[in-house]
Amino acid sequence: MGGRSGVAGVDVSDVEKWLDYLTRAGRSPATIKSYRSTMRHYLPNPIGASVEDVESWWAAQDDKTKPTRQRLRNTVRSFYSWAIAFDLVERDPTRRIPAPHQGRRLPRPIGRTDLRRAMDAADPEVRRALALGAYAGLRISEAAALMWADIDLEQRRIYVRAGKGDKDRVVALGALLYDELAPAGTGSVVTGTDSVWSGDTLQRRVNRLFARLGIETTFHKLRARFATVALAESGNLLAVSRALGHASPATTSIYALTSDEDLDRISVAVER
Repeated sequence: MGGRSGVAGVDVSDVEKWLDYLTRAGRSPATIKSYRSTMRHYLPNPIGASVEDVESWWAAQDDKTKPTRQRLRNTVRSFYSWAIAFDLVERDPTRRIPAPHQGRRLPRPIGRTDLRRAMDAADPEVRRALALGAYAGLRISEAAALMWADIDLEQRRIYVRAGKGDKDRVVALGALLYDELAPAGTGSVVTGTDSVWSGDTLQRRVNRLFARLGIETTFHKLRARFATVALAESGNLLAVSRALGHASPATTSIYALTSDEDLDRISVAVER
């Protein structure tokens, strides 16, 4: 199939149709950006690629990290799922690509000291975003998009609209978080105005703050802190999973590995 050429000679006509389809389906701008970057460096003719072509491309990715290879595999498989659905190919040429094996890693939530340092040094907008990550478990894109219209001050609830997977959820608005966000406004919770930052804009500001302070962390580790502390305090895996917006409690369970009170009891017992 013909089409205009993009970076490295890749025929992007069908790729752009796929990305447009995903955009209309509600996929996030960050996801679309990542997918486009991957496909620009994929095979020149994705629709005409054979199983052997794809396997040769995959073999050339051996020097990449496992998370990167997993992302690349997920991207091209998503493209071919779309291509099959729209009768552009008959079979998935990625079907013989094995999933990269990844060992289970424990989360590394931000520590209390680093969290306080970051919040104390942040400008008001970024400080409110950090509070939403650490005290409500919001993703950075969710924090950026949060409006005061989605906060019920009487019931002390935050309504996260169209989170990951295009799902809404409810998170409690604690007293400390309310104090960080107050006074209430009518526009964006983070900016305090009618102007809404994109998730990418907020991410860059947060990253610059961490870099300036020499704190080796990410916004996601604020969310990890929320998950870890919430599980340690409540012991309710299902409730914490709902608060985080996870598709399955199995995703949340990894945070319980660092919150298990039985570990403390074991350490006491073996030292007797």
